[in-house]
Formats: sequence, structure tokens, C-alpha cells
Amino acid sequence: MKPEKSSKQIVDQIRQAIEAAHSIGITTHVRPDGDAVGSVLGLGLALAAKSKQVQMVLPSGVSHTFRHLDGSDLVQKAFTAPCDLYISVDCADLKRSRGLPENCHFGLNIDHHITNERFANINLVDADAVATCAILTELIPQLELPITRQVADALLTGIVSDSIGYRTSNTNVKALKLSTTLMEAGADLYALYNKALISRPFSAAKYWGYALARMQRKDGLVWTSMTLEDRSNSGYKLNDDADLTNLLSSIEESRVSVLFVEHSKSKTKISWRSVPGVDVSVLAAEYDGGGHPAAAGAELNKCLQETETLVVARTLAFLHSVDRGEKRGDLEKNNGVAK
Repeated sequence: MKPEKSSKQIVDQIRQAIEAAHSIGITTHVRPDGDAVGSVLGLGLALAAKSKQVQMVLPSGVSHTFRHLDGSDLVQKAFTAPCDLYISVDCADLKRSRGLPENCHFGLNIDHHITNERFANINLVDADAVATCAILTELIPQLELPITRQVADALLTGIVSDSIGYRTSNTNVKALKLSTTLMEAGADLYALYNKALISRPFSAAKYWGYALARMQRKDGLVWTSMTLEDRSNSGYKLNDDADLTNLLSSIEESRVSVLFVEHSKSKTKISWRSVPGVDVSVLAAEYDGGGHPAAAGAELNKCLQETETLVVARTLAFLHSVDRGEKRGDLEKNNGVAK
């Protein structure tokens, strides 16, 4: 097995690929969150500022939550012309990528998911980074691209969103220093934080209400579901969970929370969140999904009820196995001390 290239080698390769490309296409995963949107916009606007011809593509468009970001009106739902270089940001695998033209492949993959499959010619993956936007905050100056106020807004939005307002266990001094760099470039932390995590339409709160009313818990697991009927009755127009996952993960009695979102009568989205020490990316991988140890997701081509029954049982079994492992570790540790 070949050793991993050094960070400098990868940056040099990225610089060469970008310099050789006149037209560049950037896209991300389905149902893009703040880190995905911020990564597409941040890198895209920085490249455009250096006179590169850039297409930024989100097949589902930019959600209401992030339309205040400069450049969001430039985002397309599909590539309209071939590009010399296609870049994937914040996407762990090709299954979750959408919008790439047929018979094209990614030249560059920039991501921070531990489950990333390294599917491009050049792969810059840092699973320790708090967000893909954090990686880009370091990378963009190394490529001699500018961090304008518009670029800084996009990148800080990604860091704030993926760290849930600097609350995730991988938030560290480096993440805070990078955020300071973006604030010094003109990003307004208060305004971006409020837009990304606090402010929401009445319909989203109403959508939450239906799900919270059916919330359940057992043995450290908290779960609930959001149905198509809930979405219709609340008037919520987007095809996501309105950030309810963040609320579930804050429940005191929860070691793992699971949110099931019905996308159709035969497709259900699953989102896991967990406390440090419980790696739910392992669970997501079992269902062809991925993510981070503390935040992961998957989709099943099954109805909501079947998915919920199956995944709740498996997640409880997983939690029990984690507990058994911890107890074994405690026993071994105590035995070692006794000796």
C-alpha cells in the first residue's frame, strides 16, 4: 500500500490542476447542509475572483436558510457546459453526489468525513477538520486565491453549521483560530450564526411539533420521525428535517438520537447523532451511508415504519454492544490495578 502523500504534495497537485483548468465545476452531496453550501460558494467565489470560469452546481438549489449568502444566485441546478476540472466538496462518496455530467469524473475531492472513499484523482481529506469549510479556509490562501468578505461569509457559515455553533466534540483551538481569520476578512459571526442555526420560519417550528409529539426513548436512545403528512400539514416546503437533528442531540438523556424523515412512501432518510465515544458512522456504513463518529446518515429504500423498526432495533443493539465493551474495558483496567 502506497503511503499517503504529504499535505504539501497534495496542495501542489491541487494548484497545478487548478492552474491548468480554464473552466471549473464544483458540486457537493444531495440535500446540502451549511458546510456543503459554504464550501461550494467559498471555493467557487475565490476561483471566480481569479478569473476562472466557474460553475457552482446544487441540483436541489440553495435552501432558504442560506440564500442570504452572496453568490447564491449564481448557483445552478445542473452543469450547462463541460468543465476542464470537476471538484467535489464535503461529499464522502459518489452515491451521495449529484449533478456530475455523464462520463465525467472528479479531478479533486475535498472533504472531512472519516468515511470518505477517495474517489477523485486528487483527494484532500482531513477527518480531524471541524468542517470542509475549515479545510478550505487554510487551502484557499495556499492556492494564492483571495478570501474576500463574500468568501469569508460562505466559509464561516460552513464552520458554524457543521460544528452546531462550536458545540461538536471536534471543535478545537484550530477551528476557532480559522473562524477568527474569517471574521478578520469581514465575516459577521453574529449574523451568520443567527441565519444558520437560530432563525427559522414558522412552518419549520410547526413541522418540529409533529415530530416532537411522537418522540420516544429507550436505554439511552431517543428517536422520532417526520412524515410526508407532517410536512404538508405544517406548510414546510423543503425536503429536509428543518434542523431537528440538532435539537434531538441536545436531549440530556440521549446518548444516541435518530431522526427518520420520510422522503417518499418507499424512501426514508436516517440521521444519527451521538455523544463522544459512540461512533455512529459504523452504523451508517451498515446501511450504505457515512459521516462522522458523532453525526452520520443513510437512506433506505423502505417505507418509514419498516425503516424505523429495523434501525431502532439495530441501534439499541449497537448501544448495548458499546456498553459491554466499556464494561469489559473497566474490568480489565481494574484487574490490572489489582495485580
